[in-house]
Amino acid sequence: MLKIEHLTKVYGEKKAVDDISLHIQKGEIYGFIGHNGAGKTTTLKACCGLLGFEKGEIYIDGVSVKENPLACKAKLAYIPDNPDLYAFMTGVQYLNFVGDVYKVEASVRQEKIHRHADLFELTESLAMPIGAYSHGMKQKLALISALMHEPKLMIMDEPFVGLDPKAAHTVKQIMRELCDQGSAIFFSTHVLEVAEKLCDKVAIIKDGKLIASGTMEEVTGDTSLEDVFLSMAEER
Repeated sequence: MLKIEHLTKVYGEKKAVDDISLHIQKGEIYGFIGHNGAGKTTTLKACCGLLGFEKGEIYIDGVSVKENPLACKAKLAYIPDNPDLYAFMTGVQYLNFVGDVYKVEASVRQEKIHRHADLFELTESLAMPIGAYSHGMKQKLALISALMHEPKLMIMDEPFVGLDPKAAHTVKQIMRELCDQGSAIFFSTHVLEVAEKLCDKVAIIKDGKLIASGTMEEVTGDTSLEDVFLSMAEER
């Protein structure tokens, strides 16, 4: 579903992402782990077509992000770590706007809005302007909007930040349901315990380079993901 081949992104003289390759299959939840500044967000934005890159190629469902970014964006949903939503819109106006962008039929759209707003306990706040939302509420609204068009690939940057425990549990359930239906998920997180329990595969990035990737068992062996990450982070 997502194929990253020899991706390299340079800022000045610094290689923010240095020749990384990953292949994420349909049905997989793939975790992306690394310290701040390791290159996670740069990689995710490149996969979404939001950031150009110097070398390599990225394919979404066989389509090149470089050659056909619009077709790729139609297949995916992206949730940044700090959703920048239109503050002047109400929650429901924003969701209908996203539905219009993705050409989601009115009846399907309303069913999805009601179902997911109820799940995230946001229904009573949909009439409020987004400018009055807390960070957690904005995160929930962004998640609901991402589910509007049933994306084949969901890319998320720190999706659990700002969510209360119940909402975080709901997100994890939705992630698994999406993948059980054939979608794929690629997400970054600092919550290693969640990644270890939730992910089918995981990749660790350090200073722009991929230092480990594979199934959770292949990466962790007889230890924990936290122990592996801390060990690799300390290596020079």
